[in-house]
Amino acid sequence: MPVFSASPLVAQLEENLFSALENMLARVDTTHLPLIDLSSGSPRQPTATALVSTLQIAAARPENHDYPSFWGKPAVRQAIADFYQRQYGVLLDPESEIAIFQGAHIGVTGLPRALLSPGQYLISTDPCYPLYRSAAAQAQAQFYGIPLEAGRQFQPDFSQVPENVARQGGLLMLNYPHNPTGAVASPALFEQALDFAQRWQMPLVHDFAYAAIGCDTEDIPPSLLAQPRAKEWGVEIYTLSKTFLMAGWRFGFAVGNASIINAFKKLHTHSYSTVFGAVQDAAVHALNLPDTEIRDFTAVYHRRRIWVLEMLQRMHWRADSRQGTFFLWLPTPPGYTSRQLTERLLLDAHVLVAPGQGFGACGEHFIRLSLTADDEALSTGLARIAALKLFG
Repeated sequence: MPVFSASPLVAQLEENLFSALENMLARVDTTHLPLIDLSSGSPRQPTATALVSTLQIAAARPENHDYPSFWGKPAVRQAIADFYQRQYGVLLDPESEIAIFQGAHIGVTGLPRALLSPGQYLISTDPCYPLYRSAAAQAQAQFYGIPLEAGRQFQPDFSQVPENVARQGGLLMLNYPHNPTGAVASPALFEQALDFAQRWQMPLVHDFAYAAIGCDTEDIPPSLLAQPRAKEWGVEIYTLSKTFLMAGWRFGFAVGNASIINAFKKLHTHSYSTVFGAVQDAAVHALNLPDTEIRDFTAVYHRRRIWVLEMLQRMHWRADSRQGTFFLWLPTPPGYTSRQLTERLLLDAHVLVAPGQGFGACGEHFIRLSLTADDEALSTGLARIAALKLFG
């Protein structure tokens, strides 16, 4: 049987971080000690019953059985506009400043393809969500990650971008609350990012996947678009996966600069499919839920973060308490690389975490631990880790 080579574009893509973890896991016998997965980025909570009911009813409507419009139903685009005005005080034109798609993954990979020319730089951070690097490759662009340091609370210093990179920059892509470090942006950070984008005349894309999960229940992360000049230079990607516990529903959208949205929409019609009409109807319901219900969805992560940090403190494991998202970014014990610690936890405790080096070179000597497993699994996993006495 012939074996065919992948295209040069596909061949240059790095191995997906989570595929690598699956390969590592395949070598471990969990028959007598079950695996506890603390690497996952899925919310692992059930979607609200009312949203499921909305989908079920909408799925029976004949109008949802035809091909949907690429642009999305007017009702869902209006719901997005209303949501942004209510949450962030941002006015959006539903016709020209909103694009919907099947999950934020499409926005993260599609916007670079719609905006970058071959050879330009996609400028982001190091560490970052690994998909940003492959998004650059798929756009035939180069990638530059601004090193993030704990001493700066994992906020980028734009003055570190070499001038030759900035001159060839075609896109600045940020993500706050930040995966994997948990850092939360301030309006000042967005102002600095907009200054950088304006100076070098490049668009800014903000991946707002963890929009509803700040450092505590009272800490609401800021939106890029709430900043002056933001719609002149950028767009923001939003997903219902985390905020509304709708990970498997695959509904995301981008909002902001009309010319960027227009470029993406053109690419969308050539590259991607449309969003099932019933999912759009359920999205309308979700986007109109009261703020109190949204806070209830995310409160479980804040509660877990508190007691997990207490357990880590008892192990003498230093961790920053001011972290958003539903992850914790933890330094490795002395003498361990991130991969070595990941392998030790997997082999000796049957606990799976994500090694920091998978997010970039500056992620070395950190691991990412997820708060999405249930309380019992988290407690058991941490007890197993404590028994290893990693910190003496």
